[in-house]
Amino acid sequence: MNQIARLCPLFFLVIFAACTTSESTSDNEEGLATFSADSLKKHVAVLASDDFLGRMPFTEGETKTINYLQAQYRAVGLEPGNGESYLQEVPMVNIEATAAPTMQVTSPRGTTTLKAFDEYVIWTDRTEPTIRLDNSELVFAGYGVVAPEYNWNDYAGLDVKGKVVLVMVNDPGFWSGDTSLFKGKEMTYYGRWTYKFEEAARQGAKGCLIIHRTEAAGYPFAVQQNNFNTSRLQLDNRGKTIPNCDVIGWVPETIATGLMESAGQGADLYAKADQRGFKAVPLGVKLSTSMTVKSTYNKTHNVIGKITGTTRPDEVIIYTAHWDHLGIGTPDATGDSIYNGALDNATGTAGLLELARAFKSLKTQPERTIVFLAVTAEEQGLWGSAYYAQNPIYPVNKTVANINMDGLNRFEPTQDMVLVGEGQSELEEYTKEIIEQDGGYISAETHPEAGYYYRSDHFNFAKVGIPALYLESGVDVVGKGKEYGQKLQEEYTEKSYHQPSDEYDPATWTMEGAISELKLLFRVGKRMAFEEKWPQWKESSEFKAIREAQK
Repeated sequence: MNQIARLCPLFFLVIFAACTTSESTSDNEEGLATFSADSLKKHVAVLASDDFLGRMPFTEGETKTINYLQAQYRAVGLEPGNGESYLQEVPMVNIEATAAPTMQVTSPRGTTTLKAFDEYVIWTDRTEPTIRLDNSELVFAGYGVVAPEYNWNDYAGLDVKGKVVLVMVNDPGFWSGDTSLFKGKEMTYYGRWTYKFEEAARQGAKGCLIIHRTEAAGYPFAVQQNNFNTSRLQLDNRGKTIPNCDVIGWVPETIATGLMESAGQGADLYAKADQRGFKAVPLGVKLSTSMTVKSTYNKTHNVIGKITGTTRPDEVIIYTAHWDHLGIGTPDATGDSIYNGALDNATGTAGLLELARAFKSLKTQPERTIVFLAVTAEEQGLWGSAYYAQNPIYPVNKTVANINMDGLNRFEPTQDMVLVGEGQSELEEYTKEIIEQDGGYISAETHPEAGYYYRSDHFNFAKVGIPALYLESGVDVVGKGKEYGQKLQEEYTEKSYHQPSDEYDPATWTMEGAISELKLLFRVGKRMAFEEKWPQWKESSEFKAIREAQK
């Protein structure tokens, strides 16, 4: 899970009984007995061992990880998924941007100076050695959203070429909770900070600054400060025409309000931006600052294997899990500096191998092609899946669905589970049928306003129109209840998430919950593997129009 992703592991469902949905040529129970907690444990123990050095891209840890996965793919009997290779190269660039210590603000009231880190955080996705804002005009562009399906366009009639846009985080319906504005407090893709930067770049803006408000962002400004003047990975897009703003970043609400007031405006602009038909406001403020940039190019790898479909091999179902973690970093109180990433995400990566074994065990092999894709660089920004989505080995319009795993339940099964971003696709109905037939239930997301659907690798498949399923944690542990499960979840979040203590513990990790989860995901994929139907996006999904355009 990446740095600003949901911090909890997956706790899913109890052991699953027979599926009631139609699987045209395969016994509903076939393949389930193949799943083995002992087999899963062995893979997790290897992948999360100190010998794998925290599985950081570009390191010896990557080499060991991708070699292990290739060997296991061969042992299971998977075919190479990229021609004759199990690897897909992912070219990347490490961008180390160092911001000048101040930003000059020129307004009708005079010139003031803002302090970097304290009063703003900026960086760049560009690779030029020097980046500058030189008296660049500042425009308040509301939420910075262009969403035709919601009849919303904050850039209507606005020319921002060469200018800096100041925009709000989250969606127009967030503060009022008005569900007639987008989805009310539930975040859509348009509310994500990544979207704000992308749309500003598409509009030709030179810069984009997002106004940080803790409730709407879901985390304090300190999270952004922690990443100030640090290096960031991006895809190597040399030779491609991909728009990027020169300067992107965040300013606290107090600073943004001060910029408005220096232009004779006020905080009432925030409320006005919530109104349909809002028009962007040029602030008459100009910004000047600079950054120096050092760029280093390298390559990492996705690992991909497949089972070719028997009757419709061109139709593809893709299971994903990210193999990477954080490598070697700051030692903890015990002196341990290896960030093993056992739950996050050795469990999901090992789960790919168990799913592959189960599909290979079927007497009647899948009619559609099943792909097992272990992606790289999730922790650095979902880059392995982003590269695959932009450079697909299998055509997007022939890809039926994506099922993503990011942390499996290492303990006992639970009776509940969460469909993250519920309301997106018909894959949810596939999942619900199995769960409810087995006596389980769906729990609601605790924080739908945080937009967790947009924070793991499945999101990059959704962005190109492929229906994507992502399941998150339940807490109702079989025989022990919700309070017990909630405590486990909180302990992991507080003590082990992105820490050296996220290590495999053979004494306590039963992995029975993980096996239950894998059986569920297997049954969802197996249904699609033997049916002719294509699961669809729901009418309310912001990704539906993308899929429709591919037909």
